[in-house]
Amino acid sequence: MERMSWALVWLSLAFNLVVAISVCDGQFPAMFVMGDSLVDNGNNNGLSSLAKSNYPPYGIDFQGGPTGRFTNGKTIIDLLGDLLGLPLLPAFTVTFTGQQDIWVGVNYASAAAGILDESGLNLGDRFSLRQQVENFKSTLNQLRNQMEQDTLNQYLAKSLVVINIGSNDYINNYLMPSIYSSSSTYTPEAFAEHLINDYDAQIMALYNLGLRKFLLAAIGPLGCIPNQLAKGFAPPGKCVSAVNDMVEIFNRRLKNLVDQLNHGNYTEAIFVYGNTYGAFNDILGNPATYGFKVVDKGCCGVGRNKGQITCLPFSIPCTNRDEYVFWDAYHPTQAFNKIIAQKAYSGPQSACYPINVKQMAQL
Repeated sequence: MERMSWALVWLSLAFNLVVAISVCDGQFPAMFVMGDSLVDNGNNNGLSSLAKSNYPPYGIDFQGGPTGRFTNGKTIIDLLGDLLGLPLLPAFTVTFTGQQDIWVGVNYASAAAGILDESGLNLGDRFSLRQQVENFKSTLNQLRNQMEQDTLNQYLAKSLVVINIGSNDYINNYLMPSIYSSSSTYTPEAFAEHLINDYDAQIMALYNLGLRKFLLAAIGPLGCIPNQLAKGFAPPGKCVSAVNDMVEIFNRRLKNLVDQLNHGNYTEAIFVYGNTYGAFNDILGNPATYGFKVVDKGCCGVGRNKGQITCLPFSIPCTNRDEYVFWDAYHPTQAFNKIIAQKAYSGPQSACYPINVKQMAQL
C-alpha cells in the first residue's frame, strides 16, 4: 500500500514537470483529437466496418507501413504534432493495456464518424462524435488514477483539443437520399443548424470536463473530391458547386459559433476556427505554387478519376505521390496534409481564426 502511494506521488510529480516544461516552451503538454477518417490513426481497425485502411498501399510512406491512417503517410494531426514537439498519439482503442503513453494525448477519431450518431451507418461500426467524447471520459478516468486533481486541471486547461468532423454528415448522410431521409427532412440551412447545435453540445461537454483550448476545423470543399467528381454532376475541370454551397453554409455557422463561444462566459477558454475550406480552395486554384500537378483524381482507387472507392488492398498507387492533392477518392496525400498542418500552426487569420495554434499555445 505504501509503495502504491509513493508511486502516485512520483506520477503526480512527473505530470507537474510535464505541464511546467510545456508552459515554459510555449507549447502544449498534450493533444486530444476527435474526428473522422481525415485524422483517424487506427481506431477502426478492430471494428466491424467497411471504413478501414490497415492494409497496403495505405501507409506506403509511413514508417511501419499501414496503421489505419487514410493516406500514404502522415495525417494532419501527425504533422501538427511534429510542429508542436509531440510524439505520435496513440489511438484510443489501444490505450486500455496501460502500455501506451497517454500523457501526450490520445486520438479518438473514427473513419465514417459524423456529428450525428446515424451518419456513416451505411459503412458499419464507428465512433460518432458523441461516443468519442464518451471515450475521452474513459481516458480521463485513467488520468485521474495517475495524478492529483489540481495537476489534472492544469494539464487539461493547457492541452490542445483538435476536432475535425462533419464531412460524413454530408457524404454519408445528407448526400445519400436513398439511405438517409435528412435531405427530405431538412433544407441545407436547417441541416447545417442541426449539425451545429449537436456539435456545440459536444464542445460544451468537453469544456465541462476541463478542456480549454479548441481547434475546430472547417469541412473542406467536398464538391471537389474525386468521389464527388466521379458522379458526373459537374463539367470537366469544375467542382460540384451545389455540394460546396452546402458545406459553406455549415462552415459559416461554425465560424459564427467560434465567435459566440469566444465572447461567451467561458473562463480561460479559446476557440479557434481552422479554415480548411479556404486553404483547400487556394491549393486547388494554385496547385503549381504548392508543387502539385494532379488535383482531380486519386493517386490510387477505382473508376473515373479513381474516385469510386478507396484504395483496394495491395493495389499499386502512383509513384509521384507528392504531386497529387488526393491520395484516394476521399482523402488527401501527406504532401497536402503537411501544408494544412503548417497553416494551422503558424498561418494568418485567413487560415486560422482568430489566432493560430502557435499563438494559442502561448496563452
